[in-house]
Amino acid sequence: MVEHDVLRATRDAYDAAAPTYAQLFREVLRDSPLDRAMLGVFAEAVRASGDGRVADLGCGPGHVTAHLDELGLAAFGVDASPVMIESARQAYPGLRFDVGSMAALTIADSALGGVLSRWSIIHTPPQELPAILAEFHRVLAPGGHLLVGFWAGDDPTHPAQVFDHAVAPAYRWSPDHLAAMLRESGLAEVARMVREPQPTDRRQFQEVHLLARKA
Repeated sequence: MVEHDVLRATRDAYDAAAPTYAQLFREVLRDSPLDRAMLGVFAEAVRASGDGRVADLGCGPGHVTAHLDELGLAAFGVDASPVMIESARQAYPGLRFDVGSMAALTIADSALGGVLSRWSIIHTPPQELPAILAEFHRVLAPGGHLLVGFWAGDDPTHPAQVFDHAVAPAYRWSPDHLAAMLRESGLAEVARMVREPQPTDRRQFQEVHLLARKA
């Protein structure tokens, strides 16, 4: 398989940033009660569907994968950055972490009760996002849930807006447009949470979590 230039560049950038990233974000959920609440809702939805297996796609240093494990899910992490995966394995030796791409997951069809994509689609060029969402749909079992987190764009006439990211080029998304793309992929929106930017936030963007279900 020929590796996509964007994926390669993003992977290399996160390889270089992995030590700093792990230090900055490993405890981020401790100070984010709304994020913890949404992850809790996701965990309950996955358990209610009857299958607690969850892939944390774009898992980084593994802190959210570990949180899902604490919530009672059989969670494992996948990330394109080998250095991030090594950091996650060292921090959480009892959990599974694999190097992989969201565009070509080595996961069987309908194998999962849940998929978490927490700020992992932001580096995906808009024309490639439908294929990523199709992969999410493919690996989810009927009734399975997807929770996707991203920053919202502030111009509804532009579904995706480029912004300066410290690690790699990135996009903000119109929540309504992304919800429509999920519907087109066979994933119906169940709920959404929008968090307004706080004065202490590094980026003054709305944070959005969309919870969707595979029919």
